[in-house]
Amino acid sequence: MSRFGRVHAASRAAALSFLRRRTAVFFTFLFPLLIVLIFGALVETQPTGGGLFTEPPGYYVPGYLAVVVLFTPLSRVGSEVARHREGNRFEKLATTPLRRWEWLLAQTAVNVAVIGLAALLLLGLLLAVTGAEVVLSPLLVPFVVAGVALFCGIGAILGALADSQDGVIAASNAIALPLLFLSETFVPPSLLPEWFRPLLELSPLTYFSRGVRAATFDTPALADGGVLAACGRDDPLVNLAILTGLAALALVAGALTLPQTD
Repeated sequence: MSRFGRVHAASRAAALSFLRRRTAVFFTFLFPLLIVLIFGALVETQPTGGGLFTEPPGYYVPGYLAVVVLFTPLSRVGSEVARHREGNRFEKLATTPLRRWEWLLAQTAVNVAVIGLAALLLLGLLLAVTGAEVVLSPLLVPFVVAGVALFCGIGAILGALADSQDGVIAASNAIALPLLFLSETFVPPSLLPEWFRPLLELSPLTYFSRGVRAATFDTPALADGGVLAACGRDDPLVNLAILTGLAALALVAGALTLPQTD
């Protein structure tokens, strides 16, 4: 079987495995929609108020997209790796021509397709219920692909290092929850202590949120003094390049971390 055939077969098996798990389908497609309905339609934004959700609705588009780009790959790929370890499946795969990086590539391809569809539904609902003024930039596609690939790689590392599937879920939540709110997504930098703001650069999700916001949302005067300042860090192409580089490193590290046998 050719390399393409091996990756295609592994992708098909991963897709069928995902569809058989109703909980995974719910949290991938329905849970993010509930987040939009609660915070986007019920809580709404208060541009003249204080605290959270003080920016225009379009400012929070990267945050809502980050819910699926961040949580789903971390938990799904991490759990799949842990499941393979518990069932000694990597030992069986070692007797086949399928390589570890091909297996991870197949898992990533399925996650990109599934999460891309979930992100499209999420964006449609967001525009419908919040009236957010968003530019539908073609850069959204590579940002979602790179973001999903990045967290697939990190999820593979978690799955290889955790001692069980429960350990993977606990570790992924412990990583994802702080990143979701401390990566220029829902919380503007102006609401954070000044000493903490440089630490935002350490979050890989920051480059996703900055790039998506710069590509889809344009405003000269935000509450934090101008998140979209005219500097290189807010250039969507710069952020896409950084995110893509981090994704490549994460996938390589994830593939090397996967066990040959367990």
